[in-house]
Amino acid sequence: MTKDSRYGPDRGRIEQREISLRIPRVHVDCGIEPGHTLALPRAQAHYVGRVLRLGTGSPLVLFNGDGCDYAAELVHVSKSGAEARIEARLPGIPPSPLSITLVQALSRGERMDQALQKATELGAAAFQPVITARCGVRLDDRRLDKRMAHWRGVIISACEQCGRSELPELRAPMSLVDWAASSCQGSPIALDPASRHSFRNLEASGSMQVLIGPEGGFDDRERSVLEGAGVESVRFGTRILRTETAGPAVIAALQAAAGDLN
Repeated sequence: MTKDSRYGPDRGRIEQREISLRIPRVHVDCGIEPGHTLALPRAQAHYVGRVLRLGTGSPLVLFNGDGCDYAAELVHVSKSGAEARIEARLPGIPPSPLSITLVQALSRGERMDQALQKATELGAAAFQPVITARCGVRLDDRRLDKRMAHWRGVIISACEQCGRSELPELRAPMSLVDWAASSCQGSPIALDPASRHSFRNLEASGSMQVLIGPEGGFDDRERSVLEGAGVESVRFGTRILRTETAGPAVIAALQAAAGDLN
C-alpha cells in the first residue's frame, strides 16, 4: 500500500465505514453533545443492555438524524437503564448526489416495509406513500398513525444498519391524483410495464421522483391522470417486478448511472 492510498482524502471516509461496521449504531431522538453523558431512552437502553448485551465500557455510535455520528462509550448499564458518555462528533456518510423520492403505492403485509427498508439502505432521500385504485389498503386516522410510526421505525432500523446519519423524510400518504397534481418538480417518472419508453433512455438528474404502482398496476384512469400531469412512464426491462422490488431496483440503477455506486 502506498503512502498516498493510506493517507489520501478518502481515508477518513474509509475509517468511518469501518467504525460503522464494527460498532453498534443506535438512533436516539434527542440532542447529542460531545463531552456530555446521555441517559439513553428506555427502548434504546433495553436494546443495548438486554438485546445486544453490552456492558460498561462498550463502545457504540449514536446518531439523531443531524448528519453526524457520535462516538460514545457506555458508562452505566443496568436493568433500570443505560448511560453513554459522548466522546466525539464524527462526519456522517455523504448523502447520495441523487435526491430520489420513492413514491410507493401502499401494499399489504410486509411489502411496504421491505420497499422502505431497501430504499433507505440505497440512499433514498424521501418517501411518499400513495393510495391507488388497486392497492387494496385503506387507513383510517388511528391506523394511519400506527402505520406511520411503524414505517418510521423501519427506516430508523435501516439507517442503523447501513450507516446513514440522516433519516429520509417520510411523508403522510396521499391519493395518487393529489400527488400527480403536485408532482411537477423533481423529474417524476412512473414504472409501467405497458410503457413504450425504455428506462435505458432515461437521464438521471439531481432530483427525481420514482412512482411505483400497486401489485395490480395502474388502471386506465390513473394512467390518464399521470400522463396529463406530465409524469413520464417508463418500462424497466422485460420482467415484471414485485411492487416491493421495483423501487429499490430502479434507485440502484439510477445511482449506478450517476456514478453513486463507484
